Amino acid sequence: MKRFLAKIFAIYVVKKNKSWIKHPVKAQIDTFQSLIKKGRKTEFGKNHQFHRIQSYDDFKDFVPITTYEDIKPYIDSILLGKKNILWPGQPKYLSKTSGTTSGVKYIPLTKESLPFHIKAARDAILYYIHQTKKTDFVVGKQIFLQGSPNLEFKNGIAIGRLSGIVAHHLPQYLQKNRMPSWETNTIEDWEKKVDQIVEETLSERMTVIAGIPPWVKMYFERIIDQVNMPIGKHFKDFSLFIHGGVNFQPYRQSFESLIGRKVDTIETYPASEGFIAYQDNQNRKDLLLLVQNGIFYEFVPLREINNPNPKRISLEDVELDIDYVLILSSNAGLWAYNIGDTIQFTNLRPYRIVVTGRVKHFISAFGEHVIGSEVEYALNKAVHEYEHAVEINEFTVAPQVNPQIGLPLHQWFVEFQVAPRNMEQFQYLIDQALQSKNIYYKDLVEGKVIRPLEIIPITQGGFSNYMKSIGKQGGQNKVPRLANHRDFVQGLSLYISSKKTKL
Repeated sequence: MKRFLAKIFAIYVVKKNKSWIKHPVKAQIDTFQSLIKKGRKTEFGKNHQFHRIQSYDDFKDFVPITTYEDIKPYIDSILLGKKNILWPGQPKYLSKTSGTTSGVKYIPLTKESLPFHIKAARDAILYYIHQTKKTDFVVGKQIFLQGSPNLEFKNGIAIGRLSGIVAHHLPQYLQKNRMPSWETNTIEDWEKKVDQIVEETLSERMTVIAGIPPWVKMYFERIIDQVNMPIGKHFKDFSLFIHGGVNFQPYRQSFESLIGRKVDTIETYPASEGFIAYQDNQNRKDLLLLVQNGIFYEFVPLREINNPNPKRISLEDVELDIDYVLILSSNAGLWAYNIGDTIQFTNLRPYRIVVTGRVKHFISAFGEHVIGSEVEYALNKAVHEYEHAVEINEFTVAPQVNPQIGLPLHQWFVEFQVAPRNMEQFQYLIDQALQSKNIYYKDLVEGKVIRPLEIIPITQGGFSNYMKSIGKQGGQNKVPRLANHRDFVQGLSLYISSKKTKL
């Protein structure tokens, strides 16, 4: 009965969503008008003359692109218990995230915005059911590796991690099959939590496993330590892995090895600021942009984002294969907010995207402007072209402007599960792939301004141990793919597998 109802519900949802998928620009216009109407009643709306906004052009005139530093005074007012600040009334929750310049950030979740997070996650699974007709997984146990659902309260507003907040609002029909237990989910120490999750799930019929890839990988490794067999052999009914937060491609080969057989995957694009996209087609790797999800999107070409007056466009004017910085206004009370992600459009009818990186995660120490999608492409290409097996656990990239010997270069800090037999050959393959992807990097290498990249091997478990040492282990914390400075990699020096390597 549960499997039958899942198929019927999937048909209903897919049919219902066809309207906004077929008319995405209209959906965005309707969303924009609704948001502005609500925003007029707020302090932010009054400060930015929302009563004069009749069009998107008006909006751009009166509302500049904002960052967390810009809205922090409004958030501080909300924390004091004041109402009608960014959105009518008070937020239902404040989602706590890590900031790079502001310390802890508090992103509002309202009674209007939170249901869209739940609905989007649900619909991603329903699209999978509709396309594949697979429903056996709905009667097994399901786990989402997430942050603690413990909440703190300040002036009547609940504060917590997004994944922990969402745990309070799971539909009733999922509660029976959901794992781990509430008590285990509240454990703050990530390693203790994973160990307890292993104990609770080891003998269960697991069918769905979800979470950020590096932390799911840790869970898989702990299971294998216990049973001494691949995940897919121990959990015979495990058939669906749902992931988001980071690009899965660098982890794919390692996951295939850990699982030992093929399982279907669904990629999602959730953020504290809103649930932005999900994979609706198993035959494609790009994601369907959710244009009727309480969010109005704007897009700024990446190379213009630091200009005093960058070009801002709405959905109807975007083009394929251009890196855009994603700007959003939402029914959570965010206005022209730069969430820090870069995306590319891969399809315009319907609108589909891939996430290409973070605005602040790039290397341009020598003018090359290498971004996250380029280093991930180069590494994946090298792994597939190398003549022997190579498996990557984790990696990050940073420039070395003043090496002890030779020309400056990019240094790749890589934790291998299976290391290449010939490191120099593997380095060469990555470097060639990166040159093919980024012409500026190629010119710098050929012009002998910099030398080809160098791999710094990290001991197994080194990234996890380092993240733990800086209080960033588990939950929604992610290793930065690259940075234009060496702040992150300096701390990795304790975990270099060969102390002969010169930083």
